Amino acid sequence: MTKDGATTRSPLRRLSALQLALLTLLRVAIGWHFLYEGLAKLLDPSWSAGPFLDLSRWVLAPFFRWAASQPAALAVIDAANVWGLVLIGACLMLGLFTRLAAAGGVALLALYYVAHPALAGLGLTPPAEGQYLIVNKNIVELVALAAVLAFPTGRFAGLDRLVGFLRRRRRGGEGIADCGLRIADSGGRESVPAPQAERPRGALARRDILASVATAPFVGAFVVALLRRRGWQSHERRQLQSGGVDAVTSATIKSFRTASLGELKGRPPRAKIGSLELGRMILGGNLIGGWAHARDLRYVDRLVKAYHHRDKVFETLLLAEKCGIDAVLTNPVLSGLINEYWRRQIGSIRFISDCAGGKLPEMVRRSLDRGAAACYVMGGEADEIVRRADELARKGRPAESAREIGRIAQALELMRAGGVPAGIGAHKLRTVQACAAAGILPDFWMKTLHTLDYWSAGPKDRNDSVWCEEPAETIAFMRDRPEPWIAFKVLAAGAINPWNGFRHALLGGADLLCVGMYDFQIVEDVNVMVDVLAEVEASGRDRPWRA
Repeated sequence: MTKDGATTRSPLRRLSALQLALLTLLRVAIGWHFLYEGLAKLLDPSWSAGPFLDLSRWVLAPFFRWAASQPAALAVIDAANVWGLVLIGACLMLGLFTRLAAAGGVALLALYYVAHPALAGLGLTPPAEGQYLIVNKNIVELVALAAVLAFPTGRFAGLDRLVGFLRRRRRGGEGIADCGLRIADSGGRESVPAPQAERPRGALARRDILASVATAPFVGAFVVALLRRRGWQSHERRQLQSGGVDAVTSATIKSFRTASLGELKGRPPRAKIGSLELGRMILGGNLIGGWAHARDLRYVDRLVKAYHHRDKVFETLLLAEKCGIDAVLTNPVLSGLINEYWRRQIGSIRFISDCAGGKLPEMVRRSLDRGAAACYVMGGEADEIVRRADELARKGRPAESAREIGRIAQALELMRAGGVPAGIGAHKLRTVQACAAAGILPDFWMKTLHTLDYWSAGPKDRNDSVWCEEPAETIAFMRDRPEPWIAFKVLAAGAINPWNGFRHALLGGADLLCVGMYDFQIVEDVNVMVDVLAEVEASGRDRPWRA
């Protein structure tokens, strides 16, 4: 220390004003990012670090996964994460306890990287935004924070300057003495602060006050931006809405809230199909594969595919497992994604294959090779086979008709030879009737079932809108079938409320339901399933449970 209280070894001692200004802006920018991330999580009631921790697969993965599975531990981690981001961000922006905040930020970013490093086979597939080869955005920001730690600019522009003055004043110092800074000009010459004698002993200079609050306007700008982002309502608008006046009728004013895992009421009960035991609710894979059945909205399939990137699919499958859904029904084309999910030991959800995407025998073999727990002939293909068989029969060619429908029997034999339950899918009731009449009996049926009381169900020439044209006849015919029945399209591709759709299908005799769901729908749909099953058990149904 010099006799005037200046720290001669300050790392800022010989930096130019421009260099110090740029370092200060770097500090403020990182603080802005941290503060925003923290507040965004704080204001989102459904946010949790659980999915992020669950998908960790590196050195600390066992600990992270354990923490995600323990509600108490996860609550502590969520709170520490949120408030750590908020406090670090605020301190960096204000230049308060800069070194401590930078050190905390470095530690937090290091944990983020350890949980999800940018290493081959562990992170997102390069070149995903922010996730590159070894170096990702967390590493870049970590190194930048290390520079802030090494050059604590809070003593140049920030509240650390004021804190330093107050500390020296308490110890009997004579003033702030520019917090030990000797700023060099563009020629490399040091700019020496004004002599202490020019101001009263122990007084705070005007320029020191200004330097202490120099970054405060950034905080103000952040607050204004945040309020505008979240919607800054006028007093009149708040009064109108609080009074119940329907000033705006758009559904977008409703608060979008996703049910969290902690709100799960229970898990669907178990059922058995042949040797396969699974929950009575199965995750449909159409949304994951991009088949949205969105009527005449042609862009939705592409939108769904864009939403379901690889890690989103993994999050969805893992959440489904946590809710008691332990099987996903999808196409062999997507089996590689399921295999990667298993290989990375994220979870163990079973894969039921519809054997579509190519020639039926080839798709059955591919499904078995990829680890399918059950297979079935896809409804559309089975419907087409039976349609051709019926046409051949009408033309007086019974032998050819028998050979055509025999393709379904051959596929079932191939599935059973692979040691898995074999099923037949159908949209048309005629397909089930024809197979049963021919003695082609599966281990389970996949048959559509939904009501027709939704507006897009008619007229019949509507595009891609009806998948079960004879619901009452389907229920009547399936009542006497001894094989288990998995009902699908029970919500008519999102046109029917889950309570109504699930209730209609289960009371109608379905043993299991296959439901396509986004990740944010899973907890709510499982809760509906649990409630509907309780009602069905209490009231009874005509068809006995077959699974």
